[in-house]
Amino acid sequence: MTVTVLGAGTWGAALARLLAVGGHAVTLWSALPQELAALNATHAHPNLPGMALPQSIAFQPDLAAACRGAGMAVFAVPSVFVRGTARAAAPHLGAGTLLVDVAKGVEDTTLLTMAEVIEQELAAAGRGGTVAALSGPTHAEEVARDLPTAIVVGCADAALAGAVQQAFNGPNFRVYTNADRRGVELGGAVKNVLALAVGMARGLGYGDNAQAALITRGNAELTRLGLAMGCQPATFAGLSGMGDLIVTCTSLHSRNLRAGILMGQGRTAAQAKQEVGQVVEGINALPAALRLAQTYGVEMPIVQAVGAILDGRLTATAAVAALMGRDLKPE
Repeated sequence: MTVTVLGAGTWGAALARLLAVGGHAVTLWSALPQELAALNATHAHPNLPGMALPQSIAFQPDLAAACRGAGMAVFAVPSVFVRGTARAAAPHLGAGTLLVDVAKGVEDTTLLTMAEVIEQELAAAGRGGTVAALSGPTHAEEVARDLPTAIVVGCADAALAGAVQQAFNGPNFRVYTNADRRGVELGGAVKNVLALAVGMARGLGYGDNAQAALITRGNAELTRLGLAMGCQPATFAGLSGMGDLIVTCTSLHSRNLRAGILMGQGRTAAQAKQEVGQVVEGINALPAALRLAQTYGVEMPIVQAVGAILDGRLTATAAVAALMGRDLKPE
């Protein structure tokens, strides 16, 4: 298959390599021509040490040219750039192109998931089409090294889900399908906010007990929200729910966990983002998560505590005390 990957960050580059090694003809696009030039010159990514990009990958700075003739287009830009990229790409995508989103987030202004954002822009351009969401516990650093990984395609269109499953599946990359796309995407967005909370607890010097409690109770919050939004409960026990939550809250590959640790140690959100040096999607996802909780009338005390810390209403220590002092209730 001819595949275009839109976005040359760590995840986009790792997936471009995966697909190229899998025998697909891959074109990699970035909005930053200097980024593509460096990748083309070195066939290495600065944030993925040890990964060699196959010589077969084409590096294309022109979006129209990158999209033209693609059998599959993979949206791998940060969530805040998904709408703009979809709007620019829509006129150049063929009617038969398989559309896949791998960005994780919910748009603050519309409360749409990333796949929904792309579909809205495609419809506005008269293109139409269904977008599959690929999500799960998948650090780019490990996928780039061919370490065993499992992921899920969220899509109600069984034929599309199966085609994406076949395209990505490989010896070290096992792909499942799930018809509950909204649930798959919601898990991918909210887990980043919860990882900030776990990181803050670690930054404060708290131990494994606190980390396990935040992960477990965080998944309860995610599941409550998902059920209120019409998602399936089993989704949040799966790869894109608990699976992604575990890996994001426990691995130092996680930018969100590292940012949370820094904030727990006293840095501001801006300082933490600067030290991490890459996109911290949990900070981007927080406003939408808070609005979703309010819109659907769902209690999400951990997410709300992160919001209070980031806007300066509570210190991390005070937020933990508030969570521990909440009214007692059944689990």
